Amino acid sequence: MMHLAGTGVILNTERYADCVAFYRDVMGLAVLFADEELTCFEFGGAYLMVETGGLASRATKPVDRCPTKLRFNTRDLDADCRHLERHGVAVTRGDHAWGSTAEFSDPDGNRCALRSSDDFTPDEPPPE
Repeated sequence: MMHLAGTGVILNTERYADCVAFYRDVMGLAVLFADEELTCFEFGGAYLMVETGGLASRATKPVDRCPTKLRFNTRDLDADCRHLERHGVAVTRGDHAWGSTAEFSDPDGNRCALRSSDDFTPDEPPPE
């Protein structure tokens, strides 16, 4: 048996300062600690550690380059989509049998999505 004390995601970025500003100022994540090469954010009971050393893309990275997607469940998908768009973030909405999403990317092209929490259940089948 493992004796885990917490969980987190490490995201290596090329546009480090832009990504830190994005997750802090646009996404509204609280900074836990930071220095010149990494910033650790509170991430829904886990942490998101943004570090240097990644490779940016001008467009959203394809799945074969970025197989992970950061998902943010939200209580107001429409309002949060408008918030992202006001900050210049391109958002693509999708309505599925299992719920509604909004796909976007961070300044490095890493895949992100909003997910309506209204119709989210932890035991639902994974999205296609």
